[in-house]
Amino acid sequence: MQLRPGTRLQSVRCTTQVIVVRSPQDDVDVRCGGAPMTAAGATATGAPDAAFAGGSVLGKRYTDGEGLELLVTKGGEGSLSVGDTPLVVQEAKRLPSSD
Repeated sequence: MQLRPGTRLQSVRCTTQVIVVRSPQDDVDVRCGGAPMTAAGATATGAPDAAFAGGSVLGKRYTDGEGLELLVTKGGEGSLSVGDTPLVVQEAKRLPSSD
């Protein structure tokens, strides 16, 4: 699926919803709970796959290290991935100390 910044996606396996912050030029297979995510407004059917049931946290940014960045706007039971590769939480950047 071709993603653009600002696109809203929703899981079909749990309550997770995300907004695309950054996306690569290539097509991306974004999944949540082991199933492909769809445009916002879809209804959840079934439960997340056990291998992808680590959860997603509200307000956290998830990245694949290749240019994809997603912001979770509604958390859920499913974990985010690109294909079978899990996304990782992007850590906050440390600010330099001021003396």
